[in-house]
Parts: sequence; structure tokens; C-alpha cells
Amino acid sequence: MDQNFTLDPRLAAETVLVCDLPLCRILLMDDARFPWLVLVPRLPGLSELNDLAARERNTLMEEISTCANILREVAPCDKLNIGALGNIVRQLHVHVVARVEGDAAWPGPVWGSGAPKPYDDNWRGGMIRALRTRLGLD
Repeated sequence: MDQNFTLDPRLAAETVLVCDLPLCRILLMDDARFPWLVLVPRLPGLSELNDLAARERNTLMEEISTCANILREVAPCDKLNIGALGNIVRQLHVHVVARVEGDAAWPGPVWGSGAPKPYDDNWRGGMIRALRTRLGLD
């Protein structure tokens, strides 16, 4: 990936690193209310899906699918929410959120729903290890 890639400071402040896949940096949103991954293509200057070349879009879709399947294994849920909004953070990124009926935002969106509740260190570490193991990295 491009050495000029820089993660948006807001994403960096609100997430912890899980790993890098061939295209995306995989981040865990530090909000224990919702198991929530953020995929960020490691290419500079992207703000929209159509900024990616066709091959990169295909890779992104595969990585989204992989992360969604793994998140569902690690955090069983009733529904997966997948979205790329970019209204606040312009850098192209995709949210993959495991939702459970009755969670803190159900049935509305997680964005802007109350104050985040950071994971405790042990739970966050266990979640990251579980995700990495299922990705075949540990």
C-alpha cells in the first residue's frame, strides 16, 4: 500500500488497531456497547467508494464480507449494519457493526447514539485476539 497513507486523526482517536489486510486497515471502534469494526483502505486521498479502481472496490467488498463474517462469529448478532457515510470523517472508511435487538441504539443507527463506553483493557484485548485468530493472523 501507499506509504503516504495516514489515518484520519478522529478515527485514530476512537479506534484500536486489529490488523492490516491487503487493502484495508481493520480497526475496532472503542465502544463496548456495539461490536464494531471500521475498514479503511490504505490509499491516500480517498473519500468515496468510486474513488477506488474496480479491482480495489472488489477487494474492499471481499474484505468487508470477511470482516462481517468474522465479527458475527466473535459477536453473535441479530443484524449486521454496514455503511460508508463520511459526513464527519471524509476519509473513505466502512463501518461493520454487529447489532442485537434491544442494544443501546436499537432500532436506530449507532452513529450519534449516546456517549461511547470504552472497552475495559482485558475485554478489548480478548476481542482483538479473537478477531486476529479468525483472520488467521495469530
